[in-house]
Amino acid sequence: MERGYSYYKQAFERIPKPFAYVDLDMLGKNIGHILARAGSKNIRIATKSVRSAALLKRILHQSPVFCGLMCFSPQEAIYLVKQGMDDIVMGYPVWEPSALAGMAELIRQGKSVTLMVDSVAHIEHLERIAARHGVRFPVCIDMDMSLDVPGLHFGVWRSPVRTVAEAGPLAERILSSRLVMLDGVMGYEAQIAGVGDHYPNKMAKNMLVQTLKRRSAKQVAEKRAALVAMIEDAMGAPLRFVNGGGTGSLHTTVLEEAVTEVTVGSGFFAPALFDHYRDFRYLPAAGFAVEIVRQPGKHIYTCLGGGYTASGAAGRDKLPLPYLPAGASLLPLEGAGEVQTPVKYDGEEPLTLGDPIFFRHAKAGELCERFNYLYGLSKGGIVEKITTYRGDGQCFL
Repeated sequence: MERGYSYYKQAFERIPKPFAYVDLDMLGKNIGHILARAGSKNIRIATKSVRSAALLKRILHQSPVFCGLMCFSPQEAIYLVKQGMDDIVMGYPVWEPSALAGMAELIRQGKSVTLMVDSVAHIEHLERIAARHGVRFPVCIDMDMSLDVPGLHFGVWRSPVRTVAEAGPLAERILSSRLVMLDGVMGYEAQIAGVGDHYPNKMAKNMLVQTLKRRSAKQVAEKRAALVAMIEDAMGAPLRFVNGGGTGSLHTTVLEEAVTEVTVGSGFFAPALFDHYRDFRYLPAAGFAVEIVRQPGKHIYTCLGGGYTASGAAGRDKLPLPYLPAGASLLPLEGAGEVQTPVKYDGEEPLTLGDPIFFRHAKAGELCERFNYLYGLSKGGIVEKITTYRGDGQCFL
């Protein structure tokens, strides 16, 4: 279903550049693939990978399998509740007292908002805020799911709770409190969900990552099952939710009996970093275009702007990827720049000054921080102008 250069060039010929877009037909296909892969589990949408209230609503309305949101900022959560959304889990701990006051107000209004914790210090802080505002905070224990092998920490540095034994005192502290209540548990297996394992010309690295992923998936399933069993035995009742995974681990996380929901975000837009997974491939549903304003060489086309680099450890994989025309590439010594981006292209498409070069961002939702709108494209024409958080006048992190 992937489109060619002329398809997008013709569809956007009257749109001033730079601009960002979402191919709604491809987005729909990606949503369908995610639902098909979900099995019996619910899907919680990672808002950081979408960053548009209008698109979040669109996805939520596609199926009851989409059970709620995982937010990255308390101000964002407050904003999305005002937009009519509910069942929000904070993906990261919230400490700022004024932000927690906003969370308390949502709870007083009867909204479902769950805060992330991984230490007794978090609990004590939440208790002070809860007492001040007359509420009881639902909380979720975040357990580290990284795999440690000699010489390598295979995963990300999130929660300090590394084992079920370490989680026990934290769970007991929560269960003994009148100001917080244990609502769920989560563990993000980033080393499976966020690491590509099918890069061209990197067979040895791919095989190593695939081996580590298989080993990690087994350990994650055992650790999560033990954690849930310990907590539910202490509670004498089931947790409301057990959250795990991400787009890149959906196929393994849904196999875990203890899991009730999987968080998915990047799979909706399918950014460039998700091109190199062996077990799945989604359609490139979102991108941006910049304008050719110079031609300093026979096969060199310099565009205005384009330096929309992704977060994380600096590297070429965090640069935006020239997408169309097919075969275009960045120059290794210049990359994508703040005010100009030269692109090498010697293919068959005739390019001239004023023409667009289409790019895909390395990550998903970060694209929306650069643009007020995503032009919604369907069946070769623009059908919507969809605001991003930025277009709605919002800036959270």
